Amino acid sequence: MIQLKNIEKVYRTSTVETLALNNINLHVEKGEFLSIMGPSGCGKSTLLNIIGLLDAPSKGDVRIDTQATTNLSDKQLAHFRNKKLGFIFQSYHLINDLKVLDNVELPLLYRASSARERTNLAIEALEKVGLSNRLKHFPTQLSGGQKQRVAIARAIVGKPEVILADEPTGNLDSAMGNEVMDILLHLNQAEGTTIVMVTHDEQMARKTHRLVRLFDGMQVQ
Repeated sequence: MIQLKNIEKVYRTSTVETLALNNINLHVEKGEFLSIMGPSGCGKSTLLNIIGLLDAPSKGDVRIDTQATTNLSDKQLAHFRNKKLGFIFQSYHLINDLKVLDNVELPLLYRASSARERTNLAIEALEKVGLSNRLKHFPTQLSGGQKQRVAIARAIVGKPEVILADEPTGNLDSAMGNEVMDILLHLNQAEGTTIVMVTHDEQMARKTHRLVRLFDGMQVQ
């Protein structure tokens, strides 16, 4: 499902050159749940952003579901992301002025779907994460665990084949973190969704199929 070949990422300023990723080669199978771990600043989020086509590598090739992405235009990349990928962030990235239902509908606004279809898909996604009774609440009225479940609903509303999760349990206590992890495991096991998760939590990583470790921008395991 995901193939990274000889990925390098360099950030340059007028005086400094920083090598964030160096010679990353990674294959993620369809239906696999992969964890990425490593110390702060080792390149985990950079790698996830490259997989998610939010950032381009300085060198190397990224293929998702056999699609070569290197030469796609910004418009083509946006369309591909919206169709294939779902994103979950540590800080939720919900819009506080929008109700829960409207937050979850957001990715569907970029598709040719009717308002009724968007609403039905959003309700279905919220039911999957156990929040069908919070449709008209605002994010400020929710707990951290509930906000993350809304973020998961938003990530899955378009039925993506791949979910990319950046520290999805990082801001949660252990009980809420386990609830969120259970939802991700169910999506992977019951629906076959491919998931790549960045985490600092070894216990969470052990629940996934495979663990990749980064150190100083290089893959060490």
